[in-house]
Amino acid sequence: MGRVRQADIARVAGVSQATVSVVLGGNRTGVRLAEATRLRVLEAAQRLGYADPLAKRQAGHGLFGICAAGPAFEAHQAILAGIAAEAAVLGKDLIMFTAPGPGFARRSRLADGCLFFGGPVPAEQLATGYPSVHIGRCPELGDRVPYVDADHASASAEVLARLRQAGHRRIRYLREPADTPAARERESGTGIEPALVVRTDGTGLATAVRGWLADGVTALVVDEAVFAPAQRALHAAAVSVPGDLSLAVLGCPPSSPEASGFEVPRRALGREAVRLLASVVATGAGEPRLLTCPPVAGTTIASVQDSAPL
Repeated sequence: MGRVRQADIARVAGVSQATVSVVLGGNRTGVRLAEATRLRVLEAAQRLGYADPLAKRQAGHGLFGICAAGPAFEAHQAILAGIAAEAAVLGKDLIMFTAPGPGFARRSRLADGCLFFGGPVPAEQLATGYPSVHIGRCPELGDRVPYVDADHASASAEVLARLRQAGHRRIRYLREPADTPAARERESGTGIEPALVVRTDGTGLATAVRGWLADGVTALVVDEAVFAPAQRALHAAAVSVPGDLSLAVLGCPPSSPEASGFEVPRRALGREAVRLLASVVATGAGEPRLLTCPPVAGTTIASVQDSAPL
């Protein structure tokens, strides 16, 4: 059989050629169409071996995909801005894939490669060697997909070194409840004993803070995700920062630039991810890249003159 045309699919599926065009084009205009009809067209196209000419036109023409497992939350905005900025520098166009669900393999062929974040790379892409880069470390991928991430461990270690230099020995670490790779790396970087690490969403935190102060704790280290509930707890406990208690944040909350900690270079992560994907597309390989988190001096760490040993 020669080249399969949409008219051939229409004949096999028992629909009009216009319907075939709507289905294969992703129904971007929102035409009302029965699901059974849509599936019948797709099955006919697959059975006849239809090759989408749009995919052929785009391949190798500088189109990069972005696939996020969930909505682009506020934390992702800077990453997306970095992706867009670097894509413009490299002369790449971008296409957003809203979810790696059914039909993703076909849709992803529109792009030369894809940036993934917020979830794993689909198995089919892994099996075919589709050029991919993950934003954020994803341990389950092993070394099959290169990634770009912030060096959370080194940045967290630097924050703890600042606290130690200021004389703090009695420290508690308030960690976000989620067991993400970044959270594990931050905890590892602090070097704080597990018994002094508290996973919290903020519930009952004001009472805990009062107890720690009574026990001689002089500093709290908090994950960026825990900063807001920690602030509320400190206010409820009538604790001043850094007068009564020093506070260090593993990250830099945009609402509180005075917080001592470090900045997660999200915009730079987006730019570096695009550069890495360009390398993977061009050479078929790429190495993981860790970006330094610039320290933020802030004003929430004070010196301790007489500190008891931990």
